[in-house]
Formats: sequence, structure tokens, C-alpha cells
Amino acid sequence: MLSSLFPHRKFIRLDGGMGSMLQKGGMPVGALPEVYNITEPERIIAAQKQFVAVGSDIIYANTFGANRHKMAKSGYSVQELISAGIACARKACAGTDTKVALDIGPIGQLLEPLGTLTFEEAYDIFREEVLAGQDADLIVIETMTDLYETKAALLAAKENSDKPVICTMTFEPNLRTFTGCTVASAAMTLEGLGADAVGVNCSLGPDELFPIVEEMAKWTTLPLVVKPNAGLPDPVTGEYLVDPAEFAQAVVKFAQLGVTVYGGCCGTTPEHIKAAYDLLEEAEIPRRENIEIPAAVCSASEVVLIDQPRIIGERINPTGKKRFKAALQANDMDYILDQAVQQVDAGADLLDVNVGMPGIDEKGMMIRTVKALQSIGGTPLQLDSTIPAVMEAALRVYNGKPIVNSVNGEEASLQNILPLVKKYGAAVVGLTLDENGIPKKAADRFAIAKRILDRATALGIPKRDVYIDCLTLTASAEQDGARETLEALHRVKTELGLKTVLGVSNISFGLPNREAVTRTFLTMALENGLDLPIINPNIASMAEAVRAFRLLRGFDVNCAAFVEAYANMPTATAAATPAAAKPAAEKAPETLDLPYAMSHGLKNEGAKITAQLLETTDAMEVVNEILIPALDSAGKLFEQGKIFLPQLIQTASVAQAAFEVIKTTLIERNAAPVSRGEIVLATVKGDIHDIGKNIVRVLLENYGYTVLDLGRDVPCQLVADTAKEHGVKLVGLSALMTTTLGAMEETIQLVKQSCPDCKIVVGGAVLTADYAEKIGADFYAKDAMETVAVAKEVVG
Repeated sequence: MLSSLFPHRKFIRLDGGMGSMLQKGGMPVGALPEVYNITEPERIIAAQKQFVAVGSDIIYANTFGANRHKMAKSGYSVQELISAGIACARKACAGTDTKVALDIGPIGQLLEPLGTLTFEEAYDIFREEVLAGQDADLIVIETMTDLYETKAALLAAKENSDKPVICTMTFEPNLRTFTGCTVASAAMTLEGLGADAVGVNCSLGPDELFPIVEEMAKWTTLPLVVKPNAGLPDPVTGEYLVDPAEFAQAVVKFAQLGVTVYGGCCGTTPEHIKAAYDLLEEAEIPRRENIEIPAAVCSASEVVLIDQPRIIGERINPTGKKRFKAALQANDMDYILDQAVQQVDAGADLLDVNVGMPGIDEKGMMIRTVKALQSIGGTPLQLDSTIPAVMEAALRVYNGKPIVNSVNGEEASLQNILPLVKKYGAAVVGLTLDENGIPKKAADRFAIAKRILDRATALGIPKRDVYIDCLTLTASAEQDGARETLEALHRVKTELGLKTVLGVSNISFGLPNREAVTRTFLTMALENGLDLPIINPNIASMAEAVRAFRLLRGFDVNCAAFVEAYANMPTATAAATPAAAKPAAEKAPETLDLPYAMSHGLKNEGAKITAQLLETTDAMEVVNEILIPALDSAGKLFEQGKIFLPQLIQTASVAQAAFEVIKTTLIERNAAPVSRGEIVLATVKGDIHDIGKNIVRVLLENYGYTVLDLGRDVPCQLVADTAKEHGVKLVGLSALMTTTLGAMEETIQLVKQSCPDCKIVVGGAVLTADYAEKIGADFYAKDAMETVAVAKEVVG
């Protein structure tokens, strides 16, 4: 769809750094660029004309921050600002074939679970922008760090417009975004949701972006987009450190990856853009054809390749479970989350989620459950419901690429479910049954599988995303059914080349020694090509069978995973259940403690345990001996890349619940409040982005510090005055925009003049340790946990 706008172009030319151009042209720090669309349109048009003059095919309208959250105090409506922005771009492009893009940036507020903005609210904010920008030729969603927010924006664009959509996200050198989203997760999810091109922009220079784009090329068939920064600005001159010639030499290297959409972000001038385009005209750009994308599903932070048998945990399902039914009726989310945690600890690679039960609002419960599960961990989900409306609700709020369980050969099912799979970019389980029930013979089940595959691919669902369940019948009632299931499974695997799914435990219903029957059937199914067994991984022998099969088939290289799981078994004959894999009823009492609740995001449980501890333990002992070490442990896992920002925040939220219990108890006992000291935080003058600063505040508060949060776009002198008034030992400053680094340097100077003994820690995507040192900061923190480490060192 994007190529149809430029049918004869070797590559598509985007524009450069609009914000930095306006700053260079005299726009004061702290001004809202979008307001200039109305108050000083000639400035906007003049800047955009310079990019048109050097050959840009697409000009981004000056609408990046024109959402109702960021523009609340602008005095203008979203419609006014966006209409004026598109009108300016049209005037700049007059007389040329250059197209105008509605530019949509982040809202500037954290979405759940990191913040309080709901997915539905984010969608509505983006919808308003899309409707206001109907006069544009295409839509660009850029500079995103949260895949959930990007999904909300992309859905808003696709559901309220028929224009092509480009999506670019902002990654860090570790191949993840600020919120922990992987390159693969972004590529898979955004292509599945209907983006017309995907790529990267901002944050890094072109050399640093190369490995990110190289990784993205492995995970999408879409056109690739690159829009790098010109490095960072010099602290003294304000000039960006990568000049046009260097920029062009770096950008042209992307041609070898087949990138066909190029531009520049912060600091890139028309000279940068022209230099790059001149070199690209001479470069050979290979066509990206016959790209083999692996079969995989994902959350935002975790990708599961279906390249070997992977366990789907079956325990989040009320069927036959009185305790689970009671939890659904009581909306006891901690119980459901604990079921998830136990299964993942026991070896589940994915989790089936079914909350269907008479007497409850299944749609509402499914939404709450999906949101809660993806807030505590990155394990991808299989969404399980027989009701299409419930399935769509789950697909809509899921952050990543899930599995839909399921479609079958009935015409009604094919018509209702497959379009949802296509719209939301999911994988789908096809059940080999139809209007006549489950066929007894393997050949008939195979025929239904073929029918499901044909209908799915006709809708544009990739073959790699169709998984077939040949259905397990109960051996005690239909003994021959086991053989037919295995034959059908083998044929689907070898003749259709599809991935396979099977609910294994059905085989042993009504028999004694069910575990032996189920385990044996599982092993037989794996040998016949089963990729995704749906089992209870808390039953040790089930997980053992899968792990042993992976080892013996050579999937588990050097037996590493098997050894890791079982190296600490007490004896060769002991039940091989890792402690973490035991069901809740079998867990040792000492594991059901506050650190466990914190590490698994069990907020209500954490508060309850804290109250119990305070009956026998001093409050400061609870803080210093339990809460802080548990937070430190989570921080180390975060630094090691073993957990990511959502899980870190969830751990902190449990700590916050514990602190609230402690504060309430101390008030009731007339004891002194708990505080480890005061710290001032602020986003510097001119910068209205406060997401990073807010995350730092949450963690500091949960470590027991009192945070004086001055907010965003804070005058330099106010920071210095507040630090002096409260006699603080530490000030934290944040900046996301390169154009506000001058204000950060000025703030540092004023604080040091007012409070010579006060230390300053700085952070933000545009900063480096070297740059922080140049502008006079005492510490540079690349993330929130490093800020906590600085606070411990300085404040105590």
C-alpha cells in the first residue's frame, strides 16, 4: 500500500529533524511546536520547504505531540492544531509530488501496567488524532517505546482511516525499547496488526541502529524504515556530533539490509538528508523477497519460537476446578496470577487462558485476566474462549502476538474466528471437528485440517500461524481413538507442514494411574510430531517427558536446559519436582513470603503478609531486612536482562502496598513515619516528557525515600530553590529531547551554586555518561535502578 504512493521510486525519502530545525531557527526552549502551526505557520512552512527542496517524498506534518494530553494547556483543540499542521505541510509541498503524513508521537503518559492510562483511553486519544488528520496522505506513528501504546495507535489508525501507516519505534543498544519490548516482538506484532512499513527512529545514531534493523529484517516481510539521529549535540556549541558526510556514509550501509524508506530524526538537517540520498541513489538495494519468518508467538518482552516442543500450561481454566471457580466468582486475581506463576516456574512456555464459567461476565473477566497476566511476566498467552466477542476483547488488549484457541471446521466458526485472527495478527489453533462432530478416522480429521488451512491462507493468514489440534479422545471409552489421533497428527505435520497442538490429559480420563497413561501418550505424540502439548506442567513427569524429548532429539544443545532444571535434585530416585514447580498446596511455607509475593506481582498477598509480619516484627526491620533486599534482587534481575520494566514496576507496586500497610500501622501506633531521606526530581525546562522520571519516582518511593516531584517542564531556578529549601542531598534531572539538554546544564549550574554539597544525577534517552560529565552532573543513570543505587550512595 505504501509503495503505491511511489510506484517508481528506488527508495522512499522521508524528511529530517523538524524539532531541532525549529530550535535552531529560534523557537524558545519549552515552546509547544504544534502551536506554531497556528501562531507562526510561516516558520513551519519554511522549515518543511527545505526538506522538500532536497527531495523528500514525504513531509511529516508538525503534529507529533498534538494529542489532548500534551496540548491540554495550549489553548487550542486537537482538531485545530492538526488541521493547521497539515495545511502548513500542504503549502510547503505545493507544486510537487511530495506527500503529507499525519505525525503521531507518544501520548506522554505511561500506559497500564507501568502507569494509570488504560489501553482503551490511549486508543481514544489516538482516534481523535486520526480523525483530525483525515486530510493527510498517510499516517506515521513514531518514536514509540511501548508496544502496547503503539498497538493502540495502530488500531486507531486502521479502524478510523484507510491510509497507509508507517510505524517506527525507538530502541536501545540492547535491542530492546525503554519498556523492554524486543525487536522481534515489535516487528511481528505490528505487521500482524496491518502496518504498511515498520522500522526505527530517534534515540541512536545510524551506526548504533544497524544491528537493530538487521534483527528486524529477520522478523518482517514489510518495507523497512530507518530514521536515525545525527548523534548528540555538543554541550558547548549545541551542534550535533554527526555531520552530513558521516551521516550519509553510515545510512547507506542499511541498503545491504534491503531498507527502502529513509530519513533523519533529531539533529538531521536538509544537508544531512541530501547527502544520504545522493549516496543511496548510487547504492544497490536488494529486494527483500522470499523472506522466511519463523513460526513464533510473543508478548512484548518475550518471543517463543515454535521450533521444538513447547509446553502450554493448562491450569488457568475453571473446568473441574472448584477453587478456580471460586476465584473467578470473587474476582480473586492473585489466585489466578499464582496459577500462572507456578506453571511458568514448572516449565510452561505459554499459558492457556480460559475464564468461561456460567454466572460471570466472561468478557470483563477475560480482559482483566489478560491485563493482569501480562503485567507480571512476559510469558505469551493462548487465548481460549468459545464466544467470538470474548475472543475479540482478549485479542484487543493483548500486548503482542498470541494464539487463538480456537477455530474449527464448522462454517460459523470459520466465518467468525478467522477474520479476528487476521485483524489482530494472531496464530490460531484449528480443531479437527465440524458440524458432524469429531471424526473417528484420521483421514477425516486430516481433511478438516486441510479445509481450515485453505480458509486461513485465503484470508491472508500465513501458513506458519496455523496450528492444528487433531483432538485427544478418552482411551477408556474409545481405545482406537489414540491411534487415529496420532496418525492424524503425523499426517498434518508431514504432509501439510503445519505446527501441531494437543490437549494431552484427555487421554486418561476414567482410568486408574492416569499419570502413567498421559505421560506415555505424550511421549508417543511428541515422536509423531507434536509441537505444542497442552499439559499441567506442575505434574513433574509431564514436564520431565518434554524436557527429556528435547534433549534426546537434539533441541536442547549440550543438555543445558535439562541440566539446569534437574541438576539440584536431592537423589536420583527422588520426585524430580523443582521447588518452584510445586503446586501452591505443596509449596513449602517459607516460599509463601513477602519476597515471593513481590517477585510475582501479588499485591494483595504482599499487603496481607506485611500486616502479619508487623504483629511480631519491627517496621524498620521489615523495611531493611525484607523489602529492600527483595527490591534489590529484582533490580539485579532487571540489570541482567532477566526481567524487564513491567515486572520491575510490578515488584515495586507490591512493595508500595507493603509500605502503605507499614505507614498505616505506624500512624495507628503513633510511631515516627518511615523515610530514608528526601530527593528532588524534575524533568527539565522545555521537556514535557516525564515517563522516565515517573518510573524513577515509583522506585525511589518504594525504597522508602520521600520524593519531591516537581513535574515536567520545570524552571531551572525552581529546582535549585527547592533543593536549597529542603536541604536535600540529591537532585535527579530527566530529559528526553536533545533540544532541552541546554536547560539541564543550566539547572545543574544553578543547583551547585545554591547547594554546593548537593549531588546531581541525570538520565534520559538522549544522555550518555560522557555527556553527563561534560554538563557537570555528578552521576549518570541509564535506568531507574541505577538512580536507586545513586540514592543509596548519596542519601543512605
